[in-house]
Amino acid sequence: MKSDRLLSILLLLQTRGLVPATELAERLEVSVRTIYRDIEALSASGVPVYAERGRHGGIALLPGFRTDVTGLTADEARALFVLAAEGAHAALGLDEALGSALRKVMAALPAPHRPAAELTSRRILVDPVRWMSGPQPAVDVAELHEAVFADRRLRLDYRHSGTSTPRTYTVDPYGLVVKAGVWYLVADRDGEPRLFRADRVRRATLMDEAVVRRPGVELADLWDELRRQVEERPGRVRLRVRVHRSRLDLFVRLHAGALTGEPRPEVPEAPEGLGEWLRAELAVDSVEWARALLSFGPNVEVLSPPEARDVLARHAAAVVALYGQAGAP
Repeated sequence: MKSDRLLSILLLLQTRGLVPATELAERLEVSVRTIYRDIEALSASGVPVYAERGRHGGIALLPGFRTDVTGLTADEARALFVLAAEGAHAALGLDEALGSALRKVMAALPAPHRPAAELTSRRILVDPVRWMSGPQPAVDVAELHEAVFADRRLRLDYRHSGTSTPRTYTVDPYGLVVKAGVWYLVADRDGEPRLFRADRVRRATLMDEAVVRRPGVELADLWDELRRQVEERPGRVRLRVRVHRSRLDLFVRLHAGALTGEPRPEVPEAPEGLGEWLRAELAVDSVEWARALLSFGPNVEVLSPPEARDVLARHAAAVVALYGQAGAP
């Protein structure tokens, strides 16, 4: 629409100063003739805009002219003030910069939008940390952040899950991703994409070598590929369980990522919502994972495989032995 284009021209001139008509035309995907007609329309509406001829000429606003028009709608202004939790900005050392930037945006907003934007910042909060995920250790991603922007290779001393001794890798970083409060480094190792959890990095050292990234590959593409690999990875063990309806909501909430489908009534012919027990299947890494179900007591029973039942029986017996000792304090 013409009104949107006029506003875009005004904002570009206010931000850039002198801008060639050919550049404006290219940015807005119109002809140079259309740009000059738009400039005439702006001038007719009272905007002090002028054109300079010559090789180094262009279109500009008179010095000192400013407008509080930002181009933001009321909803766009409100969206800017829906703040993420402090963790992401704090880990990057950008908390103070974020606050400063938002104060400047607030000052530049058209007056009618300011009350709604301020109220939104007080009424809406985004907390990216999942329930029941346990306290996350403080993570210093300064070295990783520096490597990402310095375009240099990185040497990592990295501890894998389930191990106590870190291994050393040389990686080519693409960027950082924070997911549900957990930071990940996305990088190539030996030309293959890998995810590294920041809280498992014991040491990160910038190298003198320039980073080697695959042509045309962007962080968003790699993250999408790696995320799907994690989410779609088939479990090596399928646990078949029965869940009491009274604990079904909690069971699904805690183990949704492992469920292979919706729990279904144990007795198919029972009226909907009246069956006491439901069947479900979980895809997990090993039979030892079944220990996680002990917290449900008799409200969740593992039906198969037998090895998983043996794991539960062994650990349940150990608990009974611990608390059944005579004379225990």
